[in-house]
Formats: sequence, structure tokens, C-alpha cells
Amino acid sequence: MKCRFLFTLLLVSIALVGVAGPGKLLLPVADDPPQYSPWSAPVNLGPIVNSSANDAGAFISKDGLSLYFGSTRSGGYGGFDIWVSQRASEYDPWGLPQNLGPTVNTTYNEQTPTLSLDGHWLYFASDCPPPVGLGGQDIYVSRRHNKRDDFGWQSPVNLGSGVNSPAAESCPALFEDDESGTVTLYFNSDRLLANSEDIFASTLQEDETFGPAALVEELSSPYRDARPAIWKDGLKMFLDSNRPGTLGGQDLWISTRASTSDPWSTPENLGVVVNSTVLDARPVLSFNGTELYFHSNRSGGWGSNDLYRSTRTKLKGPDKDKK
Repeated sequence: MKCRFLFTLLLVSIALVGVAGPGKLLLPVADDPPQYSPWSAPVNLGPIVNSSANDAGAFISKDGLSLYFGSTRSGGYGGFDIWVSQRASEYDPWGLPQNLGPTVNTTYNEQTPTLSLDGHWLYFASDCPPPVGLGGQDIYVSRRHNKRDDFGWQSPVNLGSGVNSPAAESCPALFEDDESGTVTLYFNSDRLLANSEDIFASTLQEDETFGPAALVEELSSPYRDARPAIWKDGLKMFLDSNRPGTLGGQDLWISTRASTSDPWSTPENLGVVVNSTVLDARPVLSFNGTELYFHSNRSGGWGSNDLYRSTRTKLKGPDKDKK
């Protein structure tokens, strides 16, 4: 057995030298991080997607073919409802939005939808009052069997007191860490100071419930820090805030970290190309990293808030977008 092991080791060593050259050991090389062009000037999604009402809080599916958002447009069930616009490919325009229906939407306000990475879970906020809700806005989750069926959602379930409180919780952002197996739910809440949100995080426990939420101090400030959205790698967090350095209203900001176990950096403003002097909120990045969706009440829109998109091009880096 020992001889066989040594012989195998010798063959591996010969192969390594043969590829790397005499006296060199071939070691795995880490992928270079992808590089992108700067963000383009935002473009209004137009009158097919936007309406004369309030359209806000978008989220794009992993395959890039479904755009979920909240809207107060006519044809809903009351207040904000969750709608979805679909497209045939990432190169096609978005189609006419459709209401998710009365299983998800109510006569109250349903907003800020977020899909899980596997596409089977829909998280969102609703101000449905007690005894269904705990007060203010709460975060709910709904499941579907077919991840390609945008209208197959089951009855939503309140996430409970680990996440929700008598205050207002909204804008869930889910991160599933492949390395640690940890599932973290980020969201904003005004539980510490009314009408001034902070960013909180709750971890999924073994019993499939979310544990007690904790303040994410690096992402929070004495100002309004709201609507977090974490990218697939867990190293980039987008949010909107009116902290010092804002151009006006709420601006879009980004925070990063070196690894999923590191603390978040101090958020940086996305700059004048993307932000305006009025409200710019809920920045959400597409799975391939080339599209940034958000809502704004800047001039030139169709309603009180419209959905916008800024784009960029991948210049180099590993192509792992389909995984």
C-alpha cells in the first residue's frame, strides 16, 4: 500500500513539473475579481413599466427575466401591491406588469419584494394589522413550487418576533453563504428611532425560523439608512441614505467587505452620475452585475416614483454568472 501511494505521488509530481516546467510547482491560481466599466446615466424604464402612480422597490430575479416591484397603480387590491414585469431575454424590453393576485396582495400595503437565490421564496413587507401583523410593517415570506411561475405563490407567513417588532420592518435582503451555510436576512427598521431607519440582520436557525435581529452598526448612522440589497457574493451591500455626503433627498450608497466574515466598510456614495438631488432609493444589482435598478422621483418621470436602470459592462473576470 505504501509503495502504491509513493508511486501515485511520483506520477502527480511528474505531471506538475511537466505542466509548470522543471523546478516549478503548479499551484491553483485564484480568480481575479471581475472588473466593470463605470455606471451609465440612469434611464427611466418607460410608460409600459412605470405608471402615473407610485412605482418603487424593484427586485430582479436571478435569471434576469422577472422584475418584481411595488405599485399603487389602478387594478390592485388596495394601497401598494406587488407586481411583476417579464421579458423574454436580458436583451428584450420589460413587458406590461401584472399583479401577483390576492394570495400575496391585500387591501393593505405590500412592498419591497425580494426573491431567494433558488427562486422558491418571496420575501416582502406588509402593514397588515394585528393579529396577523405585529404592528407597523412586518416582513413575510411566501413559497412557490415552480420557480418559473411568477403567479404560483402560496399564502404568506409572518416571519415572527425574531425579525418583526411593533415598529416598522421593511425591505428584506437575503444572503445565503455557501461556505458557512449561514442564511442572513438584512432589513431596515425604525424600532430604535421612529421614522429614521437603521439596518438590522437576523440569522436563520436550525428550526427554520429567524433568530433575534441585531443592529448592523457599520451600515447604520444617526440618519436614515434604508432598503438594503446584498449582491450574490455577499461582499457588496447597496442601500439608500440621507447621511452626510448625500446630494439631496436619499442617495444610493455601497458598502463592501473582504470576506463574508468581515465587517462592512463605511458606505460610499455611488456618485453624481447615478444619484440626483432628490429621492433615489432601493438600489438592486442584477445577478450578472451589469444592471442596477432603483426608484426615484427625479424630474421627467411618469408618476410620483418611477423605476430606473443604470448599466455597466463587464471588462474582465471569471464568467460564473450562470451558477
